[in-house]
Amino acid sequence: MFTSHFSSPLTFLTLTAILLLQTNYCVCTNPNSFNAYLGGGFSSAVATWYGSPEGPGSTGGACGFGVDVQNPPYNSLVSAGSNGIYLNGKGCGACYQVKCTENSACSGFPVTVTITDQCPGCPEAYHFDLSGKAFGYLAKRGQADQLRNAGKINIQYQRVACNYKTGILFKIDAGSTANYMAFAIELVSGDGDIGAVQLLPSNTGAINMQQSWGATWKADLPNGTKGPYTVKVTTIESRRTITATNVIPANWSPGQYYHSRAN
Repeated sequence: MFTSHFSSPLTFLTLTAILLLQTNYCVCTNPNSFNAYLGGGFSSAVATWYGSPEGPGSTGGACGFGVDVQNPPYNSLVSAGSNGIYLNGKGCGACYQVKCTENSACSGFPVTVTITDQCPGCPEAYHFDLSGKAFGYLAKRGQADQLRNAGKINIQYQRVACNYKTGILFKIDAGSTANYMAFAIELVSGDGDIGAVQLLPSNTGAINMQQSWGATWKADLPNGTKGPYTVKVTTIESRRTITATNVIPANWSPGQYYHSRAN
């Protein structure tokens, strides 16, 4: 039988705290370590670039981010991905570090990019079609044009946690109506990707949304459904759920952006 030698609970808690400090033990959660795949080491891939030399690649894109890609926090440091990266839109929003070392103009320093588009003509499983700006950032100072002139280069990449200093963004699709709602979801910190979305009206139960295309999700709204709407976003890799409470107001309208404090 276990017999306690501690004269009081306070003594036990004090000794426990000392032990934890001595062993550097921390009862905490690191948001950058949802899964071992994040920052798990560099692998080989290839890279090209598209669009203007200093631009965002495309302000359309197969993820639905539109002109947002040229503005903070993306700042045009974005990439289209081949099938193994884009993943039928489930790769939208994921963040990667990319670097190059084999070209004399390469700096060897990693650059973080967000997947915001698809590269349907990229034959390799892991092919990053970078924005012109992101491709130039791989170069040594003053040698961006020289590197871009190479056209296609070998690179190294690794998946990393997205770290946005803002809440999740919901951009209402222009085709949304009183009986149908669709929106693109951006700026998901951590995994960056989206695996499931629930829409919670103020007067009915939860509605499971379906992926429409890219990072845009859709749902039919039953007659009489009212806002404000809470949105629950669940990521793929860590299965983390973020709840954006009352993020879409009752008087929402197509084309509007709604920012959440949650992330």
